Amino acid sequence: MLFRVFSRYELPRLFDIFSAAARVAGPVLLEQGAKGPIFGYRDIERFEELRLDHTITRMSAKSFFLPHKEELASFSIDGESWEKSNSLHVTSPVILMGVHPCDINALNKLDKVLLKSDYPMPHYAARRENTFIVGHDCMPEPGCFCRSMSTDTVQHGFDMFLTDLGDKYFAEILSNTGYNFLDGIVTEEPTEDDHRLFRDKAERRNSTFAPGVDTTDLNKILDMEFQSDVWQKWGERCFSCGACAAVCPTCYCYGVEESVGLDMKSATKTRRLHSCNLVDFARVAGGHNFRPEPHTRMKYRYYHKHRGFVEAYEEPLCVGCGRCGDSCLGGITVPEVIQSVRTEEFNARTQA
Repeated sequence: MLFRVFSRYELPRLFDIFSAAARVAGPVLLEQGAKGPIFGYRDIERFEELRLDHTITRMSAKSFFLPHKEELASFSIDGESWEKSNSLHVTSPVILMGVHPCDINALNKLDKVLLKSDYPMPHYAARRENTFIVGHDCMPEPGCFCRSMSTDTVQHGFDMFLTDLGDKYFAEILSNTGYNFLDGIVTEEPTEDDHRLFRDKAERRNSTFAPGVDTTDLNKILDMEFQSDVWQKWGERCFSCGACAAVCPTCYCYGVEESVGLDMKSATKTRRLHSCNLVDFARVAGGHNFRPEPHTRMKYRYYHKHRGFVEAYEEPLCVGCGRCGDSCLGGITVPEVIQSVRTEEFNARTQA
């Protein structure tokens, strides 16, 4: 890893270099919500649109790599011949700016399943291959518990990572492409003062983390409390709407739909992201549903995040971004659920 520093006034110039090389996307202000500004990732044409000071985005960076819906293949028949179309939907390279550590860690976890497993997903792989990631530091939000999940910092999965030191940026470089991009602006070797500023920023950030969630031996505790009554209590609060999975940066379950034209001369195969909280998730041919009750579906979602993925990859799937709790219509948050499982108590406060 290489380190450079540059004046914040060089950032617009760096953006122009990015824009000349590829499509640029990053966090922008979507609207002013009741609780504050709402940010999201969008394509960016002007530097003024970029908001590197953003809080957590409504949707994660996952949407650039694993869209909610995409066509996998299409077929057409003409007489006795037929033709198949299969596109990876990658038309140009993308530079994704302002990605927070939790979202980069989320992509690293998705890589283990969708890129490095026995059955890699070619569409996901093509997008990862053609995306240059510029990370950016952040300050914890009230709902964040990323530090508890060891995702508050990131060591790989990006090309360049920027830390705002006030009048300058501290850049960590992990790729040759990143180094070449920075060669187009004025940069310097970091001095001892720069290192001190970096450490001071890290200490200020660490001091603002709210109490998180105790994950000690969590996978074992989940096994021991598989039949706990607290799951039933939380299930009564769950609307089975799937909002948690929709905003989650690591949920990757999907279904494949096939549609045949009425003239029987064309067909399409489409992948659509799914949620294990939806009532039809475990429904099979014949109509039988293996998980008909909300509390069962919710329980298995937590087991996948904090038990099954740990067994398969030796780390939890959750990154502690807090998006699921912010989006939950029933006010269900991961820290509260895990705490209730650990203590076998459903706090009456959560019922208010």
